[in-house]
Amino acid sequence: MNDALEFGLADLAPADAASEEAMETFWADDLTVLSQHHTGRKGSHSFVLAHDRSVTWGIPGGPQVVAIAVTRDLSRSTFTFETSYHATASFAQNWLIERGCLPEQITLASSNGLKPNDDLTVQVEQQIRKSGTRYEVLDTYTSDYDPSETWTLARDSSAGQAPIRVFHEEWNHDAGTYTMREGAFADVEDARTWLEERSGPLPEPPEYSDHDGAVVRARIARIALARSADVSAPSKADLDAPRTPQAGPGQGPGKGRLR
Repeated sequence: MNDALEFGLADLAPADAASEEAMETFWADDLTVLSQHHTGRKGSHSFVLAHDRSVTWGIPGGPQVVAIAVTRDLSRSTFTFETSYHATASFAQNWLIERGCLPEQITLASSNGLKPNDDLTVQVEQQIRKSGTRYEVLDTYTSDYDPSETWTLARDSSAGQAPIRVFHEEWNHDAGTYTMREGAFADVEDARTWLEERSGPLPEPPEYSDHDGAVVRARIARIALARSADVSAPSKADLDAPRTPQAGPGQGPGKGRLR
């Protein structure tokens, strides 16, 4: 295990068969760390967000962002080790937050990699991160070459209308930006038809245009104001923060699929 991902497990044993299997198949050298938080050198929890380069050698379309959660029981000298793969960093962050990581501890560095193209992208990502168990992921796809995009097909348990949602992330390497949009469909078949044909724009969720649309616009306005303040007056914490790569197209340092 490389220095960047030293979990301090040398004196601990796997608490169960699933943790033992996860450790046996885990290769830290394949990972580029995007963000990580530990509750101490040998504290109770570790949370890691990373890009797995090895996925680019596997079945095309596989999710490349991995979330890792480690829980240590020092009184028993054991640990549990969980991993979960996602198409986008925001869904991986949601998984980690659901396992106890504070949202502010698993953010991505804004100074490296691709940046959000607009405030709606930031809004959609925040919505995913804070969604809890709202979204049931049905399928994902990642393409780190033409077209450079990912999509996540999910069922929204909070939606009164069009409960099938597509979260479509598209990257512009030349501009150094990416765009995330949410689309709404009546059923999975309609969503898959759009993904296959792309015959029109991604249909906006009903809540974007009805009375709740005002709430969405207000949130976007607050995000724009906060981002403006951050640009004009960066905090000491931002200046002192470790520099880690930004998850983006291919979710890693290169543009193309490795072969």
